[in-house]
Amino acid sequence: MLHTALLMLGVGIFAGIMGSILGIGGGMIVTPIVTLAMGLDIKYAIGASIIAVIATSSGSTIAFLKDDVLNLRVAMFLEIATTIGAIIGALLTGAFDPMILYILFGSLLVFSSWNMYRKMRSGQKVLQHVTADKWAEKFNLNSSYYDKNTKQQVDYQVENVPGGFLIMLGAGLASGMLGIGSGAFKVMAMDGAMKMPLKPSSATSNLMMGVTAAASATVYFFNGSIRPDLAVPLALGILGGSTIGTRIMQVLPSKIIRLIFIPILLYLGLQMILKGFGVAI
Repeated sequence: MLHTALLMLGVGIFAGIMGSILGIGGGMIVTPIVTLAMGLDIKYAIGASIIAVIATSSGSTIAFLKDDVLNLRVAMFLEIATTIGAIIGALLTGAFDPMILYILFGSLLVFSSWNMYRKMRSGQKVLQHVTADKWAEKFNLNSSYYDKNTKQQVDYQVENVPGGFLIMLGAGLASGMLGIGSGAFKVMAMDGAMKMPLKPSSATSNLMMGVTAAASATVYFFNGSIRPDLAVPLALGILGGSTIGTRIMQVLPSKIIRLIFIPILLYLGLQMILKGFGVAI
């Protein structure tokens, strides 16, 4: 019992640090450890993953809000798309072949990893455009943040708001129909489509993930998927880890964050494509 608690505490600290830096939650770290290293049923892995996402979001959002890194208006705007997509996806479950959907969304993630690599190689910076996006101005989505790595105030404009909204609609659809997390899609929509800097994208994604996960946590709790002996030490570890992770993320160069994020996006994309072809990894 004590060994399990200490293991989950350690896993939680690591998951919290990585989740808060990348904005994708700690689920993808927690799930393989709970299933492979501890040999527990996937049902409890899913429950632990939900706790990981909520705890990561709670721990990191407080720090990101305090330091004014996350974009609250973008988070609430895109959360509308995710929620609508998740509801539609839940209603359409069984209407489409899930294998095709896995291949489609997996390909999107692989393309996103390539696009992020291309952006990193070209050294693209945040640009002030002469013609501002009318939707970003209408919803007051443009913002700024203080980059602790470069020690500069960065003003940025949000672009392609309809495109980001559609990606989040698709991410919600995938979540509802396939039961997958959408943290990678959130960062992809903001960093790729809407041209937000990576740090505000990651911080904003952390807030959004918590909102999405909290909506489904009650269901997992009442069907017995969340075990307190796993959830409590895991949540405590993640809360501590995410607090550390928010500090690390803000002083890391964006290039380093991209270097960490690109292989994760590629792995998730390839995993979904292989699953679409019936190959489990």
